[in-house]
Amino acid sequence: MTEFVTTFFNWDVLLEVWPLLLQGLWMTLGLAAVAVPLSIALGVGIAMAQDSRSKLVRMLLVSYVDTMRAIPPLVLLIFIFFGLPFLGVNLGEFAAAVLALTLNGSSYFAEIFRAGLESVPKGQREAARSTGLNWAQSMAYVVVPQGTRNVLPDLVSNTVELVKQTSIASAVALQELLRSAQLAQGLLYNPTPLVAAAIVYFIMFWPFVRLVSRMQNKAVVHS
Repeated sequence: MTEFVTTFFNWDVLLEVWPLLLQGLWMTLGLAAVAVPLSIALGVGIAMAQDSRSKLVRMLLVSYVDTMRAIPPLVLLIFIFFGLPFLGVNLGEFAAAVLALTLNGSSYFAEIFRAGLESVPKGQREAARSTGLNWAQSMAYVVVPQGTRNVLPDLVSNTVELVKQTSIASAVALQELLRSAQLAQGLLYNPTPLVAAAIVYFIMFWPFVRLVSRMQNKAVVHS
């Protein structure tokens, strides 16, 4: 038991590497703070644009969503960071990670918001237009708020998943939480930093997981 604790829960090791882990945590939160709003904004825009009368626009948007959902975000990140330079496009680690997360995340948010918008009765749109609101105003003030409420559990769940995916940034040596834990483990030859990183992830996400469960249970009760 003592050997197990010394190996996986070494307090001395944790105290020594904690500044490095904290630095990685701030990078993870920074990635999330940029990628999540961009993904949501792009997802809303795509969902609203899918209401377009143009068949070509709808086909292009569906192709984008299907493609981004089919490609693993890690593969997308590696292509952006290591592939685009051959085309003369050089992005830093942070920008490449944000772009990969945004492209992938927006495709899922687009589908969630699309389902939310479709759940709003057409009568609501017609009523909004009859008051003098144009299409953009009726979507912004009437349809999108109602649709968002209808799919709120899915939005929260997808946001949590997107934040967890920030760990893929370690593939391009961006020093987020997982990368910091890997570096610390390599320096001290002890897995305690990896265990600590896992615990930090759990502490961050468990409340949101419970929140999603409550919201889903409440939705089932009211349905």
